[in-house]
Order: sequence, then C-alpha cells, then structure tokens
Amino acid sequence: MLELDHLAVAAETLEDGREAVEAALGVPLQLGGQHRHFGTHNMLLGLEDGLYLEVIAVDPSAPKPAYARWFDLDRFAGFARLTTWICRTSDLAAHTKVQPQAGVPVALTRGDLEWRMAVPENGQLPYDHAYPAVMQWDSAGHPAARLAPSGCRLKRLVVCHPDVDGLRRDLHEMDDARVVFEAGDAALRAEFDTPFGPRVLA
Repeated sequence: MLELDHLAVAAETLEDGREAVEAALGVPLQLGGQHRHFGTHNMLLGLEDGLYLEVIAVDPSAPKPAYARWFDLDRFAGFARLTTWICRTSDLAAHTKVQPQAGVPVALTRGDLEWRMAVPENGQLPYDHAYPAVMQWDSAGHPAARLAPSGCRLKRLVVCHPDVDGLRRDLHEMDDARVVFEAGDAALRAEFDTPFGPRVLA
C-alpha cells in the first residue's frame, strides 16, 4: 500500500521557494534542516490530515555529491514550483522489486529522523516526474506532527501525464481520493483550502 506522505516544491534557493509558497498560500514556512547525503536543505509547512509540504533546494554550503541529487535538483532551474509528490510504504524493498523504475533505496537522515527513499540513479523519477518518490520511515513519529498547524488542508492533488493509464497501473497500490490522475502534459497541481480561501500550487 502506498500512502501520500508529503509534497515537495523545488527551488533554486530556499528563499525563492519560501517566497513562492508563502505568496501562494498566505502562511509562513518553518525552518527544516540539511540532507547531507544529497547536499540539500529544506523549509517546511505543516498541513492538516498528517501531511506536510517542503521547499527543497541545493545547499550552497554543502559539497556537491559524486552522484545525482534526488528530486532532479542538479538540473533544476527557473521559478520555484511543485515538482514531486512523495508516498510512503511499509516495505520499500518490496515496492522497488516490483517497480524497479522507482529507484534504489538510499538510507537518509535529518537530525533524529531516519528514512529510506527510492532514488533513480540519474535523479529523475519515472513518467517525467509524475511518478512519486517512494519512501519508508525508519524512525518513530512523523515530521508533520512536529510542525505548527498552518490551517492549510490539501483538497486535491492532480497528477497529469500523457500515459495516464500506465501511471495508474504502476500505482495501483495508491488509493487516496485526494489524488486525481488526468491525461495531459506531465505536471502536478495541488489545490488547498487555506485560512484565506482556496489556493493552488503548481
């Protein structure tokens, strides 16, 4: 079973990402931390229903790794935007055995948080990034429980791809009424209820 865990907005810098998300949703982000393995860092926003959103960017203070960064951040350029949705599973090894395109499990940490995430060797997720990054939490608790409530709730995540039937088939373990698959150019669009009314991130 795959469960929606969180959403990721990629940015050239954390400040770019913070400004974009705060302008779109009208609420402030919180400091996150560093991911030493991939040389990245993030900021976070707590959402309702146990979800959260992260802004992620290359950490200019960290050395560049000898391998591709996750979220395809080595190639990222332009305005901050929603690029990745992340799903959790209780058995990442089983998922990657059935869906090897998801990537190779990589053990990661941030502070006292520990998890594994399937990362393709080239950093590029299948279906032009419409396929989710799949992870398994190895530490107790969840980051969303540590974040101040923002009053924002994910209403709908629209996942678009020309081969939407193939994407649905490969994600048959995913059963979440908030996640909607549509045919079209590869893209993600997240629709939120916020303290200031409906808002969209894309």
